[in-house]
Amino acid sequence: MKAFWDPAQLAHSPQFFLQRGLVRSNYEVPARALSLLKGCESMGLEMATPGPADRAAMEAVHPADYLDWLATAARQWAAMPGAGPEVVANMHPSPEMLATGARPADSVIGRAGWYSADAACPIGPDSWTSIEAAAACALAAADETARNHDSYALCRPPGHHAYAARAGGHCYLNNAAMAVERLISHGARRVAVLDIDSHHGNGTQGIFWNREDVLFTSVHGDPSGYYPWYVGHADEQGGGTGLGFTRNFPLAAGTGDLGWLAALDAALRAIERFGADALVVSLGFDASKDEPLNFLAVTEEGFTRAGAAIGRLALPAAFIQEGGYNTDLLGLLLERFLTAFCG
Repeated sequence: MKAFWDPAQLAHSPQFFLQRGLVRSNYEVPARALSLLKGCESMGLEMATPGPADRAAMEAVHPADYLDWLATAARQWAAMPGAGPEVVANMHPSPEMLATGARPADSVIGRAGWYSADAACPIGPDSWTSIEAAAACALAAADETARNHDSYALCRPPGHHAYAARAGGHCYLNNAAMAVERLISHGARRVAVLDIDSHHGNGTQGIFWNREDVLFTSVHGDPSGYYPWYVGHADEQGGGTGLGFTRNFPLAAGTGDLGWLAALDAALRAIERFGADALVVSLGFDASKDEPLNFLAVTEEGFTRAGAAIGRLALPAAFIQEGGYNTDLLGLLLERFLTAFCG
């Protein structure tokens, strides 16, 4: 298996994080990537650094105005009198505003709220460098998988909470969605997304909500008590021609290996029925029992069994790294998972 990584992804070092009314250190730190790199090295994976992300490939998912915002936001913010070190919105357009004609503001503060869903995606002076490099890794992994080779993209920052034009939950560009579109551009008729991050992949679901050529499946903590709070319920099934092509498997707090693997098995059966040509896996390890903000309780053995189960699908797969914040264990979990997948 070939793995894709760019050291430029270490440049993003967000500081701000709001948790239960307290401002604390951000969990999405460069050390996450370094731990995952150790896992890749332990497996002896072939590591490659891709070239710059193709703008047209990014625009297959994200509109130009949003990409331009991400690339210039930190510079605009720093030029504002009394600005803090990172772009963090203090207001977002409500559904009532959107229903009555809300539009993007000219102010950098207003645009920060327009283009973000929450306060968990601060933008610093070096963030765009890492965001763009992560996208390049996802696209390169998709190119590799299009050649019928499994691949792993060590993407940081992650991406599955990002909508087409809205950041959120540590995510800015939707790396998995870009990988899907890249595979389709290479000729895949149907692509399945399997999201096993402990948080629902709300951004990916939103991007493909009306699509019948992309099946989105997600195994995650119940949003009634867990981020992203509002979507990820079992009765969400897509819309329009995409009705029936979204499948969510929310799990109660404390669910361990048995329940998690049963939900994964149900997702894998849905993927088999769909008849996908290729698979994109949003690979998160924050379902681990050892996570700092754990909601689920999956063990190392659970991740090993998950890797083996996904391998039995026998579909060309691109693994796109999402969450997981225990920097002591990430590399080990990756090694256990991918080793089992490869058989």
